[in-house]
Order: sequence, then C-alpha cells, then structure tokens
Amino acid sequence: MDKFKTLEPLKLYSPPASASPIRKATVAPQFVGKLPSDLHLLILSYLPVPDFPAYARCSHTTAALAESEKLWETRWKSLKMDNKGLGAVLNDLEEHSKERAAESRAAAPPTITVDDEFGDFASVDVPPDEMGDFVGAFQNPTTPMSASLWTNNFKSASTFRGQYIRVHNLLKPLTKTLLSPAHIILNDLAAAVTPSLRSEASTLRLLFLFLSQSIQPVRKWREYRTALRSAMDRFDANLLAAFDNADERGDENGMREAAESSWLVWDGADSDWEMGKVWAEKRGIFYDQPWDPLANFTKDRQLAFDAMDDFMTIVLNAISEHGSRAVRVFPAEAGVLISFSERVASDVVGEYISTVLTRAREISLDIFLKATAASFREAWKIVDTIMAAGGASTSRTKAEDVVFRMFEPNMDEYLDEETEVVKPTFETICKGWDQQASERHNNLGDVSARFLTSHNPSQVKRNVLASFTSVLLLPVTIVPRTVGAVGGALVSGGTAVGGAAAQGIAMLNPQRWGGAGGGGWGISNVPEGYQKQRGQGNEMMFEIGEDEDDEDEQKEKEEEKEKTEVFDEKHGGLGLAPPPSAVPLSAGTLHTASTSLDQMDQMDTLLSLDVALELIHSSRESLKRLETFAAYPDRIGDRVRDTIEEVFILMLQALGDGHVKRGFSRATARMTSYKPAEHEETTSVAPLLQFFELVHIGDTIQSMVQVYFDKEMAPHIDKTDFLNSVVREKKRFENSLDDSVAGGLNAGTEVLMNQVEHIILKLTKPREYYPPENAALDLKPSKGCIEAIKCLEMHCKLLKGSTSKEVLEVFHQEVGIRLIAILQKHIKRQIISLTGGFQVIADLNTYHAFITSLKVPSITADFAHLKMLGHVYVVEDAKDLAQIVRDVTRYGGAYRPEDIYEFIQRRSDWKKIEKTVDKTMYNLSFKEDCIVC
Repeated sequence: MDKFKTLEPLKLYSPPASASPIRKATVAPQFVGKLPSDLHLLILSYLPVPDFPAYARCSHTTAALAESEKLWETRWKSLKMDNKGLGAVLNDLEEHSKERAAESRAAAPPTITVDDEFGDFASVDVPPDEMGDFVGAFQNPTTPMSASLWTNNFKSASTFRGQYIRVHNLLKPLTKTLLSPAHIILNDLAAAVTPSLRSEASTLRLLFLFLSQSIQPVRKWREYRTALRSAMDRFDANLLAAFDNADERGDENGMREAAESSWLVWDGADSDWEMGKVWAEKRGIFYDQPWDPLANFTKDRQLAFDAMDDFMTIVLNAISEHGSRAVRVFPAEAGVLISFSERVASDVVGEYISTVLTRAREISLDIFLKATAASFREAWKIVDTIMAAGGASTSRTKAEDVVFRMFEPNMDEYLDEETEVVKPTFETICKGWDQQASERHNNLGDVSARFLTSHNPSQVKRNVLASFTSVLLLPVTIVPRTVGAVGGALVSGGTAVGGAAAQGIAMLNPQRWGGAGGGGWGISNVPEGYQKQRGQGNEMMFEIGEDEDDEDEQKEKEEEKEKTEVFDEKHGGLGLAPPPSAVPLSAGTLHTASTSLDQMDQMDTLLSLDVALELIHSSRESLKRLETFAAYPDRIGDRVRDTIEEVFILMLQALGDGHVKRGFSRATARMTSYKPAEHEETTSVAPLLQFFELVHIGDTIQSMVQVYFDKEMAPHIDKTDFLNSVVREKKRFENSLDDSVAGGLNAGTEVLMNQVEHIILKLTKPREYYPPENAALDLKPSKGCIEAIKCLEMHCKLLKGSTSKEVLEVFHQEVGIRLIAILQKHIKRQIISLTGGFQVIADLNTYHAFITSLKVPSITADFAHLKMLGHVYVVEDAKDLAQIVRDVTRYGGAYRPEDIYEFIQRRSDWKKIEKTVDKTMYNLSFKEDCIVC
C-alpha cells in the first residue's frame, strides 16, 4: 500500500502572482512490490480478461496498471477492426441488442414507482449478467456495484480500453450458444445480425478473432473457438454451394458476395483457399488439351514453333478470360488470378514444354539449347496476359514469378549444357581454320586482297568495325517459326534466312574484298568494295574508300608534300634525289613482294577475321539465348549471369590462346628462319610484310572484341570492376596480343635489318667510295642506300595504324639503333677516298633524312652525329683532321676520339697521314719516342 503524505496548508487569501503551480500527474512507481512495473505489464499481456479484477484488487497501483492503455491497445488491435471493415458488425450488433432490450422491457410486467432517496440509481437498463465475469470481477465482493455505474465510469470511445469494453459487451453474449451443434450456432448468429451472407461472415470472423490467444475474453475460449471453427467450416461449405449455383447462372454479383464471405471466414491455415482452388479446377483448360508438343519438330528434325504459337494462343485466351473474371469476382488479396495462372503454367504449359525439351535433347544438344530459350520466350507471354487481366491491382513481380517457378526445373540442366556446347564449338572453329590454312598454303594462286593494298588501312578498319557494329545490332530470332531459321538466324526483309548470321558476319573479312585502289595482289576482276548476294538483288554492305573527312590523313599528305619541297630546295642544286620518305607508298610496291610467296609461307593466313567473327557469332548466339533468362531472380539469376560471363571468357580464351597467340607464334618462328641471301627481292622482306598484315588483322580482331564487349557484355557487368573475371580475361587477351605483336616485331626487326644489311652489301660496288681519279662527281645517294631506305620506309609505313603509338615508336627506335650499327660496320669495311667521302656524306644525309621522318628524337640525334662523322673523309689536311678527331664536343659525346680514329683508318691516304695525325693527336712520333725504332 502506498504511504500517505501530510497535506500542506492552503493559503486562503494569497495574491494571484504567488499562486501555487499546476500539479503534475502522479508518476507510477517504478517498482510494484519487489517486481518492476514493466514485468507486471508483461504478465498482464498474457493474463485472461476474467483474471484482471482479481489482480486489480491488490492495490491502487495494480488497479492503475490493469487500466494501462498499452495492454488494451494490444487486445483491440488483435481484433483487426480496420482491416476488413468489421466495425459495421459492431454497430449492427448494438442496434439488435437495443431492440431486444426494448422488447424485453415492453414484455415485462408493470412496476410501482417508489420514491426513495436513491432515485433512478436503483434501476438498471442492462441485466447484471450482461457484463459477466469482466464487470463483476471489478466490483468489491462486500460492496456490490451496478453494471451501469461501472460502465459509465470506464466506458469511453476515446480510449482503447473503452473500445474493447464495447466489443466485449456485444460479443460475449454470442458465446452462450457456441457449445451447441453447428447449425444451431449459425441460426443464432444469423438472428443476431442483419440477414445477409456478408454480415454473417463478418460476425463469424469477428467472433473468431475475439476468441483468440491474444485476447482470452473468457476462461473456456479454447472450447468456444473449436466449436466456432466447425460452424465456420459448415458456413463455408454453404457458401461454396451458393457460389457454384451463381457460377452456373453467370451471376457475378452472387459469386462476388459468396467469395467475399468465404474469404472472411477462411483462417488461412490451409495452403490454398478452398473456394479459389475449386473454381480453378473446374476450368476446361485443364481437361481439353487438343495439342501435340511434337508438332514443333519438322521432318528433318529441326525446330518450327508454329505449333507452340497456336498452343500459347489457347493458353493466353484462357488466362485472359478466366483471369479477368477472377479479378471481378474474388477479393484482390486472395490472389486467385496468380494462383490460377500458376496452375495453368505448371500443369499445362510446363508439361508441354517438358515434352518439347525431352524430344529436343534426343535430337541434339544444339536443338535442345535453342528449344529451351524459345520455349521460355513463348512462355513469357503469360506475364503480359496476367498484367492485362489483373490491371493495376496485380504486381508484375508476382506475374513474372509464375513463369520463373514453372521454368525453373529446366534451368540447371540448360545452363550446364550451354557452357558444355560452346567449348567444343570454339575448338572446332579454331581447328577448322588451321586445316584450311594448311590447304590454302598448297594453293598459292589463291591470293586475296589485303589491308596493305588499300591506300588507307585505318579507314578500312573503321569501315570493318562500323559494319561489324551494324551486324551486332541486327535482331536475333530466338523463336524459330520456319524451316532453317533456328535460334540465331537473322531476319532480313521479313524473311528468315538460315545461316545468315554466320555468312553476314564472315563476309566482313577483308580478305574477301576487292582492293580499294584496284591494284592489289593480282586481283583485277573484283569490283571496288564487297557486294553480297542475297536473293535476286545485290546489297552493298560497305565500300572501302578514302575518307574525305579524315583530317589525320590529310595532314600526313601535306607533311609529306612539304618534306619533298624542302628537300628540293636544300639539295636541288646538288642534284640529289629526294629521299624515299617523300615518295608515297603504292600497291604496286607491295605487289613485288608477292613474287616471293612461292618461297615463303603466307603468314597472314595464320590469323583470320573469319575465325574471330565465327567465334564472336557463336558466343553472341549463346549470349542472346542466355539474355532471355537475364531477369531470373535469386540463385538461378546468379547462375545465368555467371554463365554469360563464362561464355564470353571461353570465347576470349579460344580466340586468344587457340588462334591469335598460336598464329603469331608460328609467324615469329617462320620469320626467324628467313635468310635474305636466298631471295632475289631486295626492296621488301616477304615474311615481314605478311607479319604486318598479321598485325593489322590482330588489331582489327582486338577492336572487334572491344566493340562486342561494349555492345553486348557491358550491360551485364561493371566495366570499372577490375576484379571482375570478364574484365580480367579481356585484359589478359589484350596483353597476350600485345606480347605476341612485340615478340613478332622483335623477330621482324631482326629480319628487316638483316635484309637491309644484305641490300647494302649486295648493291654497294667495290669502289663505291673509292672512285677513279677521272670519274665524274655525282652527289646522289648510292644505289644500296636508296634501296635500303626504300625497304625500311615501306615496312615502317605498313606498320603505321596497326599498332599503338608507343609500340610504333619502339619499333622505329629499334630500327634506328640497329641501322646505326649496320652503317658503322659498313663504313669500317670500305676504303674511302677524298672524292668518295662526298658519296659517304650523301648517303649519311639520306639516312638522316629518313630517320628524321620517323619523328623519334633520340635516334634523330644519333644520326645527326653520324652524319657529322662523314666529314672526316673530306678533310685533306692531316693536322686539321687530327683536330677534328680530338674535338669530342663536335659529336655530342656520342663518339670518343678512339672511335673516330678507327673510322679515319678507312681513308685511302691513311698511310700517308697516319704519322701526322698520331703526332698531332698524341704528341707522339715513332722515330723520336719509340726505343725500338
């Protein structure tokens, strides 16, 4: 019990300013007895309502806790009055209760009014038993309290406790008949409310919620609840019969009323709602099945899904017709449309697809893969039909789950087989090309146009990539409907063409084009551009020509023209010919290299755009099938995305390791076996020319892979995720290609410089730099110099545009370094007279002009120093020559005096000037300083 506190004295005549402050509400004590108040509230939440009065009589504090709004709010919300419109039932019950009370008062005998001191408080309008245990328990056993007085004190519509008391007063009288048979219970409850199926169902539902574990309004609530459940089952059976009668009559209003009433009394314990399940089972789509799944296969064991189109039309019409009625008749929260669609999908569509896939697998795995994707694409039409029938009330996610769950049993097998099929397909493509390459080597007359025959290889590659991009954007027919147009067939002009994808992509191969300049590799009867035959007309896929808007090419031409003019201005008076760098490269120059093809393998056939395009096409066909399932959620969705990445990775591995890397390795091995002395041609190095063509093809392949990656793979992965397996494999492919090109260029550089050295040795006359005394002075470069530079220039220009700028710069630098070594070695072999020194200077100036055109500053400086070295052969005075040799700064530190001393030893008058040079350089005289002499 709480302790009493002494009251403070009240000041009667205190001024207004010193008025006492407003008293704060009494805060409930933190502990009640030895237990905290929160623990008391937790116990009360599990306490039956009839035990509340006994707890409340313990003390004022427990009485206050028993009236806590938190407790009564939980019980009130357990009734779910707002969810299903059950509030109208209470009003109906209250009106009928008042009518029965009025009738009972009217039927009661008249009484004599006694005027006593209690007045009207002695009489009550409601029998004492109306509140039962709930009210009586709150009364003091020794001091009876009337139910009316208790109700007036505690009943308030503004509190959860007051609202619950109202429900308790109205529903508890209905529990008296719950131990009777089910039909009697239904009759009594029907008499308590307005006679209608909806009112009776709402009353049963509300009473069922009232007799629950969370409320426990009476002590025998479990027995009452079991009896009420039996009555509700009988009522639901009556509703099902009423629904069937209304369905036979086509009365949708009657069907809707019965369905809504049945939904109210359904407790959700069963997996499916009985009324919706029975209605769905009676639809004719499950029994009338006049279709044959095997009709989707033609006589030649190919796919033609015209039969499945007809089948899906029947299924979709059934879903649309019955589904729209389900939406009008059944409650939206019942989800009858979705459950009916699931039943149709699993029992009808699923069985049909299972038969089709079983037969497809018996034919071949390729047909199985195409049939799987096509079947899923056909089944996906169910989603749009469900959304059209259900309207805004239907979730698209649930509609998609209908198809996903139906098709999921087939997905694991499909995904496993998809990767297992592409592996041997890629291997077959690569091995097939190797076999064709060996056969093509035996037929040297089959020489096609190349990148190098075009005036503008960069523009050729841009045209290839533009056309390749257009091919990638062509639609892929997943669902075949005509013979020969299966899976990845492309549709052109509304007509399906079998194999058009492979043919259309493969015809992008530049080896099947005519040369843009019309003069390439012996091809004269092929028109400019490539024309593809289709049907009766010719369609120009693309043309290879000059790009009028190519600013880079225009600048290069202007630079070449300026170089020619500058050279003419500087050397025109000397009669020197312009350097080969000023002469544009023509296809005729390349044609001379074809004469050596009978002695050297065609290395450019080691790589093929055909192979790359076929691999990409096979990968894309698989990718498009997989994209059909890209929307799959959860585990299957993750597997689909992993398979998409795996297919792309397998394509890169087959293209990189199985074709590109192998081709470059063979080309490098063949180049190392080339010996210039065994070939008459000096202008070009046949294997290096073919290797440059190989580099062009490899660069185009890499560009096509990049286009394919950007167009097809980028939507499925994060390109910025450097840990992604696809990004890593693509980077490995690019690095492997760069390494192969670098290794080949290294071997090619070695072969090229061997050829240059061979040219210089072969074309340099014995007395090239030691002409007779009476010979005319000709300051033109020697023939060996001109031919060597022609060879170098041609090969350097061929590489331009096929590799990165960095690789090209490294190649030019390597050429310059090795050329300096060759020239130094060559000069040291010669005997050079004063007249021949001018020829040396002319050759060195020509070499310097060529190296300057390469635009590599480091080697340009080295050749400038080498050019200055030629002056030692035209200085007649020995002392002046010695001073030149000793002047280290003259050559920028590139040559030591000892190095220059070796060069001047090749002078024809060296024996005459040797002593003077030695004495001037070293202050040394053999006669004076040598003891032996």
